[in-house]
Amino acid sequence: MRNRGLVSGTLAFFAGFAAVALFGTTALRIGPLLHLNLVEVSWLVAIPTLTGAFLRIPFSLLVDNLGRKTILLQLLLGLLGLLGIIFTLMHLNSLSSQLIYYLLLLFGALAGTGISTFSSGVTYVSYFFPQKEQGKALGIFAGLGNTAPGIFTTLLPFALSYLGLVYSYVAWALFLSIMILIYILVSIDPPFLHFLKEGKTRKDAEALSKSMGLDIVPSHSLSRSLVKALRSPRIWALVFMYLTSFGGFEALTEWLPLYWKSFLHLTPVEAGILTGTIYSLLTAVVRIPGGWISDRINGELVSTIAYLTMIVGSLVFLFAFSLSLAVVAEIIIAVGMEMANGAVFKLVPRYSPTAVSGASGLVGGLGSAGGLLLPPIMGYVATLLNFPASFLVFTILAIISLVLSVLLLRASEAMRA
Repeated sequence: MRNRGLVSGTLAFFAGFAAVALFGTTALRIGPLLHLNLVEVSWLVAIPTLTGAFLRIPFSLLVDNLGRKTILLQLLLGLLGLLGIIFTLMHLNSLSSQLIYYLLLLFGALAGTGISTFSSGVTYVSYFFPQKEQGKALGIFAGLGNTAPGIFTTLLPFALSYLGLVYSYVAWALFLSIMILIYILVSIDPPFLHFLKEGKTRKDAEALSKSMGLDIVPSHSLSRSLVKALRSPRIWALVFMYLTSFGGFEALTEWLPLYWKSFLHLTPVEAGILTGTIYSLLTAVVRIPGGWISDRINGELVSTIAYLTMIVGSLVFLFAFSLSLAVVAEIIIAVGMEMANGAVFKLVPRYSPTAVSGASGLVGGLGSAGGLLLPPIMGYVATLLNFPASFLVFTILAIISLVLSVLLLRASEAMRA
């Protein structure tokens, strides 16, 4: 039962994250055809990430009532977005430029729903495992699911070359459709929700869940789960820490191709390999042992080590005036980010065992907003100073996150004493 929950949640997150792999390329290609200005193109690029971030909160809460159907709904909305984009691209010559732009915004936003499967998936998977195994389970879930950007960024140039833009979307839509069917066949409701659907009372469902070793159960109500998470200072600390690590991961996924091409003068193919294959896939893979280690030792200690590693990586970037040193910096900061991500989501259900849906929605939703906020800030710093100086942003964020980690570690040790 546990493995089915983990496998189905991971497959759904992987498929949902992959659903928007093409949209940035679409925005850049369509922009000149529609005579869009920089602001309009920026909105097109950002819209899937925007909806994917902020829809994490409500969808995470819905898992407490709808169970596995929540993630299915998100995947179907993502598929609808892909189909809408295909329709729009097939009618570029028959629709007005303004209508095309608004349709792409609408369907891009729908496609971005797939990204929001992260927080709902965290909530869903959490209910299948006891607290002592949360780090490993959520590390596997997020680590394998997060391989989607790296894999599909690597495949993207080949798909565009052989299939063209429209048929690449058709291929992506077929892939998502197949994954939805697999999810329907494999997924099951968490034990607690299954017991409620059988007609058992909440008290009996809790007792049966605990007899299975499951010590994390849904909140009594959606609003109570969210309010309880909002009132927790420790959850807000995790929000900032996750903004630094996962928001930073998303930001560097956008920033590094520009860095490689504009500062170190690499080709687009070389920039894509360094970003998609080395950076994105490395960060995803490291998240798995990061979560596993957090189960074995203190999650706060792992996050402390992780943000120290991020500081080192960002400082190396400041002095990386050669490709070899820049790659070393990329690897160091990638390891730090994903160790931190694994540790943070090990702590979410521990700090909020009766409000996991609200806490994971807040941490995952607000934390991922870093992917929207950090690239413009880094661009501003690079314009004022130089490209390497833009990584000072991560130095500052990682130092603050390190301080928060140390404070959480001390509080945890005090509670054990």
